[in-house]
Amino acid sequence: MQQVRTSSDYKNAGDSDLVDSGGSGNMIEVREVYKWFPIKGGLFGRTVANVKAVDGVSLSIRAGETMGLVGESGSGKTTLGRAIMRLTDTTKGKILFEGTDITKFKGRRLKLYRRKMQMVFQDPYASLDPRQSIRSALTEPMRIHHVVSGKDQANAAVEKLIETVGLSPDHLSRFPHEFSGGQRQRIAVARALAVNPQFMLLDEPTSSLDVSVQAQILNLLKKLQKQYSLTYLFISHNLSVIRHMCDRVAVMYLGRIVEIGGMQTIYENPKHPYTYALLSSVPNPDPLKRKAGLVLEGDVPSPIDIPSGCRFRTRCPYATSKCKEEFPPLVEIEPGHWIECHYDIDFKARREAERKLGSSVQEQPRPFATT
Repeated sequence: MQQVRTSSDYKNAGDSDLVDSGGSGNMIEVREVYKWFPIKGGLFGRTVANVKAVDGVSLSIRAGETMGLVGESGSGKTTLGRAIMRLTDTTKGKILFEGTDITKFKGRRLKLYRRKMQMVFQDPYASLDPRQSIRSALTEPMRIHHVVSGKDQANAAVEKLIETVGLSPDHLSRFPHEFSGGQRQRIAVARALAVNPQFMLLDEPTSSLDVSVQAQILNLLKKLQKQYSLTYLFISHNLSVIRHMCDRVAVMYLGRIVEIGGMQTIYENPKHPYTYALLSSVPNPDPLKRKAGLVLEGDVPSPIDIPSGCRFRTRCPYATSKCKEEFPPLVEIEPGHWIECHYDIDFKARREAERKLGSSVQEQPRPFATT
């Protein structure tokens, strides 16, 4: 019988089962994290509403793995990433790095962890100072975090680093505007590596690049992960990229993670309707292998006015009155594979039926058996 959590048990399930799935091997632990942005109004600037960008997220990232985070624009992926990196303060919840709660760290204590956690941003041109040479951009974090002891050591380190990411030491005297998008992203990766981090957040690092350049950057990231024993959190819209890069995948919708599991499991046997819809949207160039899938209609609801019950119900073809009235339980389908849903829908069997019949098959969802 499947293990089921009711909505009243959700907090405990999130803190223990989801977070501790990797045991003592967890590098990052996110425990019931909320990030709400207040909306001010009125004469005295009181809070009249909140943008609930992240609304109670729990997950863990094991040392040495690549965790993928996917979802539509506005689902809260980047906000969650920035909260993990402590680039924005959380409203509630805890963020642990190697077992240490860094949620409230400031000043010198936070600076020590900044060296261990680095980020590669989506737009490399916007993240590089146009007035700084590449040599200056790479040596600056080394000096701030005391990675090098002098100018000569810093110059030798950046020359070796720039070669590691596939560029030449001759490029160090140039400025960001003199490089292509792919070269700028290599420089951004080099800057993140300059302080010898253990964990890197990759926020859609290839979305602005040509397909051929994307492949080069992805292969470089995989090579560097092995070379430096890095742990990645990879945020992307591109599900093909996630499949190529990641060991586990978390699917995010309107501020919450609705499904999380191993990469192979998520792609071959998705259990949440939203995950299935995302996978159905991936284009297949082979006309013989194209399938009807599940097409989402409408936009993601506003994070200011989140629907009652299941927040995906307004776009879900399987939604019932129960979905409107009750928050979905946290259900473990198999070890390490969790979803937030009231119903057990066999999309794998549905795909097989569609393949045989050559058309879309609708079925009634089956509720989970309670324990």
